[in-house]
Amino acid sequence: MSVFVLLQRNIKWRFHNAFTIIVTILQPVLWLVLYSSVAGQTMRHTGIENYTAFLLPGLVVLVSFSACSSGGIMNYMRKSDGSFYRILIAPISRSSIVLGQLLEAVLCTFLEVGILGLLSLLFSVRIAADIVGIFFIVVLIFFLAFFLAALSYSISLILPNEVIYETVMNAIVLPIFFLSTALFPVDDVHGILGSIINFNPFTHAINALRTLILYGRIERNDLLFVFAIFILMGGISFGWALHRLKREMSL
Repeated sequence: MSVFVLLQRNIKWRFHNAFTIIVTILQPVLWLVLYSSVAGQTMRHTGIENYTAFLLPGLVVLVSFSACSSGGIMNYMRKSDGSFYRILIAPISRSSIVLGQLLEAVLCTFLEVGILGLLSLLFSVRIAADIVGIFFIVVLIFFLAFFLAALSYSISLILPNEVIYETVMNAIVLPIFFLSTALFPVDDVHGILGSIINFNPFTHAINALRTLILYGRIERNDLLFVFAIFILMGGISFGWALHRLKREMSL
């Protein structure tokens, strides 16, 4: 029950600080509106008819990064007003504290992905997935967001202030985003760069989302592979977040 109480508390905090939603979704929306319009004209030779539709799965990952990173900013803001430390001394399990914040970041991700999806309809993007496909999309986004939220939470408990935190998160997000299939097809990319892109787990997540969203196909083996990767990474990052919170209590 304490998880849901903390989740409700975090949701209230989010809507009292609604600017965090606006700021985190602003960059993906600009990519959707501006970059897709400009770059789409240069992508026609690749056979991509609607570049905005091609770009959308990558922007889902980007908005997940942004929404979950804002959970770390929440920690810094709560430390400054003292509420972070009041929760630590409350008779609540440490895992409930972590889960309450991670689930709020996941819900924020779904809210922003929904907004992004609605905006994409204005650019002739059509979701080809049926009910089963939409279910798999939701599950995939959940595992993706849970991992990113736990990672962001852990990093925020290590770094001393939000300026350094934002710098580190950008240093993580940008290479992962650009060294993936988010912005362009990589069938003809070989060598070390091609290996890095294929090794990037977000490449496989984006490809799975693209197959579901644009083509409505359910590639079960690919989905199981992506689910396994992000369940494993999510479990590790959750354990790390829990460890960092316990360290925070002992300081």
